Amino acid sequence: MTYLALILLTMLIINQSLFSRSLLYSGEEIKVNFWVLLQGFGLGATMIIPIGAQNAYVLNQGIKRNHHLTTATVCSLLDMTFISLGIFGGGAILSQNELLLTGVTLGGITFLTGYGLLSLKSAFKTPSAQESSGEVLARGRRTVVLGALAVTVLNPHLYLDTVVILGSIGGQFEGNDRIAFAIGTVLASFVWFYSLSLGAAKLGPTLSKPKVKKGIDLAVAAMMFTIAILLMKGLMA
Repeated sequence: MTYLALILLTMLIINQSLFSRSLLYSGEEIKVNFWVLLQGFGLGATMIIPIGAQNAYVLNQGIKRNHHLTTATVCSLLDMTFISLGIFGGGAILSQNELLLTGVTLGGITFLTGYGLLSLKSAFKTPSAQESSGEVLARGRRTVVLGALAVTVLNPHLYLDTVVILGSIGGQFEGNDRIAFAIGTVLASFVWFYSLSLGAAKLGPTLSKPKVKKGIDLAVAAMMFTIAILLMKGLMA
């Protein structure tokens, strides 16, 4: 993430004309405002980076080196889909439907509580001899992909942050600026998930140690319960 952000900033500083660079798409010229793209990247990063069920899953798969790049790809593509949906109209529809928004929030509270309980169970589970030695049992690609789908689609922040908030902000831009904003937010998603996945894989031998893993599981559980409580308070307010 850091490398790509630095490259982008360097491009902006060196060549001011990049702020209105023309791109060819399907034979048509599209002018991309890189200031707007950078705004989208920054806002997208602030929405994606805070730890949640999705990030916890990518982190765990990275630590295990178990189809971790596949996990990052699935999460990034799903985020791209829902970001586009939110920015190009879906966010307004969801934010204006109070019943649907309440349903999404209640479903999210249930999901986050369940995920927190699973993390808590994992934290206090007696590690096997294989786990104690730092080895992990690999899961099949299909199981990993289904897990990535679950933690993304069932995650309330996908709808409350990605679709509604990013959608409402992106919807304020017109024409090519809206496209630039969407590109920036999608880029932030790809950069973050691949950075998290590759970083966790590199640090896997250290992070997979039983005591470290227990600490991560407890931190994830605490975060899941905290988010669930905050969502519940929001509903009751």
